[in-house]
Amino acid sequence: MPARKINTGPDGVSGVDEPVSGKVTPMPFLHDLAQRPAGRPIAARTPAEADVLRIISDSRTAVFVTEYAGGRRRYGYWRPVDAAADRGGCYVALPTDVCERLRATGRVTLGEPVTDPAKTTYRVRPARTPAAPARLPRAARERDRAA
Repeated sequence: MPARKINTGPDGVSGVDEPVSGKVTPMPFLHDLAQRPAGRPIAARTPAEADVLRIISDSRTAVFVTEYAGGRRRYGYWRPVDAAADRGGCYVALPTDVCERLRATGRVTLGEPVTDPAKTTYRVRPARTPAAPARLPRAARERDRAA
């Protein structure tokens, strides 16, 4: 399956609809790493959710959600200028429905709000799973031996 890029349509709503040409090196997700902690099970994701989560997980890309006074939300990030490809330097919207599904399932979290009269903006970050303890606490080990 070819890699896909997220773009914005003429009405400002974004979607994933254009294949990316050239070599694309996907960034590994936390759950793909060998040292994945034993946390919640990994749920299946759609390709669009995987693309959005890859962008949000990239520490070089600051993703924000803006909630307007009427309740409308827009997720997006700033794409820096790429001199080699002669593109970028623009705001890129992410698909709101996909981002909302990731937030509802606990895959992403919102940071501290920055509020002004017309809107509230939050930083969007990937959710972290708590690391499993290396050893059981002493009381639990002794209780297991007694049973």
